[in-house]
Amino acid sequence: MPTERDAMDLLLWRHAEAEDGSPDLTRALTAKGHEQAAAVARWLNDRLPKRARILVSPATRAQQTAAALKRPLTTASEIGVGAAGADVLQAAGWPDAGGTVVVVGHQPTLGRTAALLLANAERDWSIKKGALWWFTCRRRNGAQQVVLRAVIGPDLV
Repeated sequence: MPTERDAMDLLLWRHAEAEDGSPDLTRALTAKGHEQAAAVARWLNDRLPKRARILVSPATRAQQTAAALKRPLTTASEIGVGAAGADVLQAAGWPDAGGTVVVVGHQPTLGRTAALLLANAERDWSIKKGALWWFTCRRRNGAQQVVLRAVIGPDLV
């Protein structure tokens, strides 16, 4: 369990706008999607620690979104299309791994992960394309707390 000193940050970043079509895993970002990813990446790079871990779905659109960060990333099939919220938390090591983890993935998986963190149950919450939700797990007065630190859409950065 993290202490006040080694709290864990988990950022859920939905891939930016992608082309329609199939196969689903090879859909690429649109021009607007590349702009969205670049804008959010600039905002993130000003705030992320250098040692943040970046976990990315194998889908092309998620890989292209994460590439805007220009940081090392790890492709994680367990957070790909159709993953459960619990799969995302396990892949990230939440809440015991400590440090900062950015997960770049899909709906409805990321919305369900956010609901699991805040409401303790998977629900179909919507996360806008290109948006991110930033959570912190910390201990206060002996109890674990999940704090929603930011919700940022690409139109707000």
